[in-house]
Amino acid sequence: MSGLEKSLFQLKFTAKSLQRQAAKANKEEIAEKNKIKKAMQQGNNDIARLYAQNAIRKNNERLNLLRLASRIDAVASRVQTAVTMRQVSGSMAQVVRGMDGAMKNMDLEKISIIMDKFERQFEDVDVATQYYENATSSATAVGTPQEDVDRLMGQIADEAGLEMQHEMPAAATQKIAVAPVEEDELGERLRALRS
Repeated sequence: MSGLEKSLFQLKFTAKSLQRQAAKANKEEIAEKNKIKKAMQQGNNDIARLYAQNAIRKNNERLNLLRLASRIDAVASRVQTAVTMRQVSGSMAQVVRGMDGAMKNMDLEKISIIMDKFERQFEDVDVATQYYENATSSATAVGTPQEDVDRLMGQIADEAGLEMQHEMPAAATQKIAVAPVEEDELGERLRALRS
């Protein structure tokens, strides 16, 4: 195994390690979200806000780890291309030697076979290049933490069927006035619905 191949192995190993750490951060984010829900159910919105900040921090950590893993994966793709090019160069040298022999004899069948090999090796290079291009896509930007905290708390409150009391204290104390409906009208509506 050459030094380049050892580097390729180390890069791939590091990218996998970062992906595992990102998965761990994701689990920790989910645990923090569960704590938010529990604290909100108990009416501890200040504590819920702290858990929301932790969840956002874990989410950012996960995104940063994934971005770094992606960048390392892109470098690994470049190294893979270099390893492939070294192998292709050796193979092409053999092809050229074979072509020299075929050209001396002008054996068209042999020249055709050699050109087929030559084209296949360039197809392999194209595949490696395409992989590199796909690995270097850009990541999305992350919003401001306070907006994320509020959005996350609102989302968890919605999922749990809770109201965020600290956001709307006046709304919780106001009562909506409903016009009284005559009992006869209710009876008529009920009969109309049944028929």
